[in-house]
Amino acid sequence: MTEQSLRQDAPAIEVKDLRKNFGSNEVLKGIDFHVNRGEVVCVIGPSGSGKSTLLRCVNRLEEPTSGTILVEGVDITDPETDLDKIRTRIGMVFQQFNLFPHLNVLGNLTLAQRRAKRRGKAEALDVARKNLEKVGLGNRENAYPAQLSGGQQQRVAIARALSMNPDMMLFDEPTSALDPELVGDVLAVMRQLADEGMTMMVVTHEMGFAREVGDRVVFMDGGVVVEQGKPEDVLGNPQHERTKAFLSKVL
Repeated sequence: MTEQSLRQDAPAIEVKDLRKNFGSNEVLKGIDFHVNRGEVVCVIGPSGSGKSTLLRCVNRLEEPTSGTILVEGVDITDPETDLDKIRTRIGMVFQQFNLFPHLNVLGNLTLAQRRAKRRGKAEALDVARKNLEKVGLGNRENAYPAQLSGGQQQRVAIARALSMNPDMMLFDEPTSALDPELVGDVLAVMRQLADEGMTMMVVTHEMGFAREVGDRVVFMDGGVVVEQGKPEDVLGNPQHERTKAFLSKVL
């Protein structure tokens, strides 16, 4: 970490005038965005709107072209910032589960703990088992990813992220690769995390989840934030024509 220190009074995530270009294609066009501590913010919008790019910029998996990103008050676009240290505070769950196929479930949950958190084997196993119980998979600790359904693999991925004791969780369309009947179990785990007060930024196509669990819904299109507010306002009474057009196709 640099001279900057984590500020307890700062938002969990604060993005200022964020721009991201891929060649001549400007994907993010001056985004201002924040997530308060303990808040669940659901980001919705059509494919190609910049939702996932915004999420991936938040922990610098994508390099911003310009703008500022603060995580708990620390500027992670500052080259002096210890990015690896900040990332230990941010859990990330992707569309694809990204589990190591050659490791069993416990191996997948303990590897990063031991390498990044420097935990001993016994502590790492204890933390892993508690989080497997949390996601309803305490009986599958010795299974390998290929022996699990997609929904189970995604719940293992959530448990792996939780095992790092993050301050916040980022979800990038976590149910989009799942068969419909497997979506509910994953959303139930995410709902439980929200109930426990976890700070969450969720890029999702699951409008029911956004309505029920989100504290705020952000609608993006064309690389900008078009509209945001309480779920009942954005989803139930959208003000912008682009929001209305999108919701007419998905609700």
